[in-house]
Amino acid sequence: MNNAKPAPPFIQRWLNSLELAGNRLPNPVLLFIYFCIAIVTFSVLAEFIGFSAQHPLTNDVITAKSLLSAEGIKWMVGNAVGNFIHFAPVGSVLVAILGIAVAEDSGLLSHVLQRLAASAPPRLLSSFVVFAGVMSSIGFDSGYVVLIPLAALIFRAAGRSPLAGIAAAFAGVSGGYSANLLLGPVDAILSGISSEAMALVAPEHGVLTSGNYYFTLVSTAFITVTGAWVNEKVVEPRLAKPNLGEFNDESQQRINTPILKAAIRKVAIFSVAFLLLLLWLVIPADGLMRNPDPKGLAALPLLNGIVVFIALYATLSGLIFGYSTGKYKRHHDWIAGMENGIGSLSGYIVLMFFAAQFVNYFNWTGLGAISAINGANWLAGLELSKTSLLVGFILISASINLLIGSASAKWALMAPIFIPMLFLLGIDPESAQMAYRIGDSSTNIITPLMPYFGVVVAFMQRHDESAGMGTLMALMLPYSVIFLVAWSLLLSLWLAAGLPLGPG
Repeated sequence: MNNAKPAPPFIQRWLNSLELAGNRLPNPVLLFIYFCIAIVTFSVLAEFIGFSAQHPLTNDVITAKSLLSAEGIKWMVGNAVGNFIHFAPVGSVLVAILGIAVAEDSGLLSHVLQRLAASAPPRLLSSFVVFAGVMSSIGFDSGYVVLIPLAALIFRAAGRSPLAGIAAAFAGVSGGYSANLLLGPVDAILSGISSEAMALVAPEHGVLTSGNYYFTLVSTAFITVTGAWVNEKVVEPRLAKPNLGEFNDESQQRINTPILKAAIRKVAIFSVAFLLLLLWLVIPADGLMRNPDPKGLAALPLLNGIVVFIALYATLSGLIFGYSTGKYKRHHDWIAGMENGIGSLSGYIVLMFFAAQFVNYFNWTGLGAISAINGANWLAGLELSKTSLLVGFILISASINLLIGSASAKWALMAPIFIPMLFLLGIDPESAQMAYRIGDSSTNIITPLMPYFGVVVAFMQRHDESAGMGTLMALMLPYSVIFLVAWSLLLSLWLAAGLPLGPG
């Protein structure tokens, strides 16, 4: 009798090889140090050869600047601290962890996650996490710092790999960034840039904030179903199940004790009161957190500060639960929980310092902007059909996204070129904008230059110390490829059927 295990499918063997190759890369901190050295070197060469591009909006010539010039050296020294302090992922993660640490230390998170794991149908767990990730984009960066680590704990509590939970959440949060049931800040920002670009050829044709709404609505279901399928069929089979010891302890057996029931009831009452408070801050015309611009997103001020509200809610909920169960007896107890939470991020803080330097070096030298403009000009010079142009534009957007992380910054550079060009070829700006969003979202999850990529690696290492950038890239590549191909096909079929992308 042959007891040999069958060989894993080819795709799994290939992804395993990719993971091994990726994890042979140096420590992420050292890798970003190498990246910084490379940018310094390239900036010297780029300035020497006169690497440049003409800005499509201002017609100003952008020329590469050397970081080893007198100006560059002064800038690197003078902005090293500022680059780190103002790096977006740093502050939001630290603030969110302050609150989440209390909720975790008090036992509230563990209790809620055990209940979720016990009640959620196993077949729908991936769908639930991906959908929650897609919807989290309405709150800017909250999905990265809140949902992704929670998804790992939910999967672990369900006896499944926490890395699969991280992958599913990351796919929804970042890969599904351009899908949502609600209009959000991203819609307003991108449509405003598109309208400015249209003014170059047709000032009367503005792009509404809701210009892509019908398609993003459908895309929410598409990303949820597709992401869950990839997670269940491709990603999770490669991953080992966790040791369930920590979830089979006394606290799990006492999940329905009177003390815990009373504590969770108090948290539920507080949650309703907190939600009503948020609604009161936004719904009235004179609400404290309401956008005074009647044409803008009403909840924009609230969404801008959503990480603060999440931290506040998590802290207060944790305190209520901790004092109710007897976990906390004095203020020193929960403050220690905060300190431990921040202490667990020491490696992340070191990584973010060097990542911040690299991203800002890339921007200051002009290499990112010049590369994006030249790539866009190359596509503009090709004679392609309308469908081919849109698909090519999606691929160019996906490629440029590997170099520049900010969706609005890239669109500000690309829209003045592609919006007028495609409009003159019979392609409306709403279609061009949606094509850009598909390309931009699909490769967010595989580029180490995405600001939160290092954050996700750090979350993974909490559950698997051997995990590295290669691990994350191997996990996320199937989502990226399938999203890019299938989402592009969906847009092509949608436009071929003559369906509107949004109202108006």
